Amino acid sequence: MKYETENLRNVGLFGHGGAGKTSLAEAILYTAKVIDRMGRVENGNTVSDFEPEEIKRGISLSLSILPLEWKGKKINLIDTPGYADFIGEIISALRAVDSMLIVIDAISGIQVQTEKVWSMGEGEKLPVAFVVNKLDRENSDFFEVVKSIQERFGSKAIPIYIPIGKEGNFNGVIDLLEGKAYIYKDEKGDPEVSDIPSDLKSDYEKYRQQLIETIIEFDEELLQKYLEGEEISGDLILKTLKEAFKNREIFPIFPVSSFKNIGVSKLLDAVVSFFPSPKERPALPIEDTKTGETKTISIGEKNGLLAFVFKTSADPFVGKISYVRVISGVLRPDSNLFNVNKSVQEKIGGLFFQRGKNQEPATEINAGDIGVITKLKETSTNETLGDKDNSVKVIPAEFPEPVFAVAVVPKSRADEDRMSTAIARILDEDPTLRVQRNIETNETLIYGLGDSHLEVVVERMQRKFGVNVTLGTPQVAYRETIRATAKAEGKVKKQTGGRGQYGHVWLELEPLPRGAGFEFVDKIVGGVVPKNYIPAVEKGVRETMEKGILAGYPIVDVRVTLFDGSYHEVDSSDMAFKIAASKAFKKGFLEAKPVLLEPIMMVEITAPDEYTGDIISDLNGRRGKVTSIEALGKLQVIKALVPLAEMLRYSSVLKSITQGRGSYSMKFSHYEEVPAKIQEEIIAKAKPRAEEEEE
Repeated sequence: MKYETENLRNVGLFGHGGAGKTSLAEAILYTAKVIDRMGRVENGNTVSDFEPEEIKRGISLSLSILPLEWKGKKINLIDTPGYADFIGEIISALRAVDSMLIVIDAISGIQVQTEKVWSMGEGEKLPVAFVVNKLDRENSDFFEVVKSIQERFGSKAIPIYIPIGKEGNFNGVIDLLEGKAYIYKDEKGDPEVSDIPSDLKSDYEKYRQQLIETIIEFDEELLQKYLEGEEISGDLILKTLKEAFKNREIFPIFPVSSFKNIGVSKLLDAVVSFFPSPKERPALPIEDTKTGETKTISIGEKNGLLAFVFKTSADPFVGKISYVRVISGVLRPDSNLFNVNKSVQEKIGGLFFQRGKNQEPATEINAGDIGVITKLKETSTNETLGDKDNSVKVIPAEFPEPVFAVAVVPKSRADEDRMSTAIARILDEDPTLRVQRNIETNETLIYGLGDSHLEVVVERMQRKFGVNVTLGTPQVAYRETIRATAKAEGKVKKQTGGRGQYGHVWLELEPLPRGAGFEFVDKIVGGVVPKNYIPAVEKGVRETMEKGILAGYPIVDVRVTLFDGSYHEVDSSDMAFKIAASKAFKKGFLEAKPVLLEPIMMVEITAPDEYTGDIISDLNGRRGKVTSIEALGKLQVIKALVPLAEMLRYSSVLKSITQGRGSYSMKFSHYEEVPAKIQEEIIAKAKPRAEEEEE
């Protein structure tokens, strides 16, 4: 499919999980004769949900591109997930579309993700239309949903069509611009055009009047005709509607039933009639890598080749698949590509148009269009490809920082050997993942956006790369330290014939300020401990500190002074002094009021104002200390210092408190003493582990 930029429509399906986005996509593909029968989510046979993890759960987990043709235009439809754990896919999709269809379940109405994608559309300055789906269902009410949309998102959200019939009798739509009725007699999606039924004429006149009154303020000619009482044609309304929609001044609402394929063809008519082409979308922010200057570029500008990678997927057989949107120029299989972000040359393995899991070879992809490139070696999501002499890159999308961590444990040695490669491939396709190796706890930690997100990651690792792992709660990196000064003696004396062992030291332990680390001081006078044995003394202390004494955690913020001791000319050795130092340190540590330290995190929570009280109450129960609360529009930003141990499962907790409308980030702040009672519990749990290690 080769289309000029002005004949392209890149449209995303967004909304809460279960609103019927994937079912609507199926109905659209069927209506456009791309497929010969509609698949069903529950049957696992839809075009867009083809990954085994999606079929198993019955939900979309990744964005899917679904190109189709309608009345001389090419529409790149992008189906997206509806659950917050997979918001990274939504962010990627927003960089590829020029307008948004927010799908709303006619029974459930506006939900958490509806609001979230609306806000994201505002941030990207994209035109938004609403699709009220499932109008064939019992208890569905189009006009009640319209009312709630207008209450939540403003009066400029207005129906362009209204339904004919209700619930099981829903069988068509009235076009308020044309003044015609479209009756759907079967699921083929090809309606009969007729005059408006007499019993619906009053509804038609009422909602057409509302549409005109909403639109006239955007066009002087239209306003003049209205004030003079002249008849306003549908063509004139359409012209004004197109401009107002593009500028986010009006937000059309469409009635459909994806299950019965009612209203879908008229939705497609609207998309090709007044949805913007890539040329008409807001200019994209770009940066000149030579000057550092930030400017904008309109899609289709007469420039050299420029393409943006908005998504990457890892295929165990094909390799890396890079989803690209061409910004300017023409992309061809023999194009010489230069990665602007990394200043490296890239070679195209293959160039395709993608539909679900299927690929169709592409001879060229024009500006504004979407395709995939296979086998790029260096390029990742959020990077720009262009001609060799190109110096501009598209400003990358911002993905949320993952804060929900789990420990990943390989099930076998073979899994361990393959795990790092598999994780690297998975990271390449998901910018909302982060991996960290915690040397202290000897754990590999994966950070994601929630339980479901990381469960899917594990399943994909197993399916794509044959790596089996289990997930566990991460260990907290506690520390041990002292609060008082103590002196202690350590002695090793073994003389049973032949060469013995002898080492003798006196150490003084002193607490240091938090974060100071470790100091070793040599105050030996007169050679009572020879200089050649002093490094062994320090080594004995350091090794003991690394292993810990109270609960097996590293000891920090201590000054150790070697101030006395003795030696034997024959029996003394490095080993003897190392053991003697360890004994002295252990004894002195236990006499110096030892205590556990725990990591404290600076947590920043953003949520609607009505949840502030519950969030603060929960933080107090987690030993948190709120440091500030600031208003951010209708949201509140709560900052608090909270022990890491209390934040390990916080993602699910916040989701529950705020009904999915809150988000948070956290970073390490400092270490603090663990309260006595909690310290006792930690030490008690650590003892069996220490005994096992000794055995």
